[in-house]
Amino acid sequence: MKRTLIFILGGLIVLFILFFSFVYFVPYSEGTRAGELIKFSHKGFVVKTWEGQISQGISGAQIFDFTVLDNKPEVIEKLKEYQGSYVKLNYVERFSTFFFWGDSKYFVNDVTQENSPHFNRK
Repeated sequence: MKRTLIFILGGLIVLFILFFSFVYFVPYSEGTRAGELIKFSHKGFVVKTWEGQISQGISGAQIFDFTVLDNKPEVIEKLKEYQGSYVKLNYVERFSTFFFWGDSKYFVNDVTQENSPHFNRK
């Protein structure tokens, strides 16, 4: 009986490690999004994560939610500085997320400040 229980628990641990590795190392997609940075905050009760939103439309109907991992301090500082500006985000989309990573499946790797196409009309 003990051997069976140890075998089942060991199998579950191996499955969790395989799932975690798959989610962490295999991206679903990579890309770029641009818009006005309307929100960036450090939120959570037990586990704090960096979450943000950019508006990709004039009316604010197209909102892109994203997460920045703690191991990207330069990206976090840039996003704090660019609050309210038009930005371009480079991101990786994962298959899933974990509670300690954040709410979104989109993880930002880099950010640059851009000129807004709405205000550059001649």
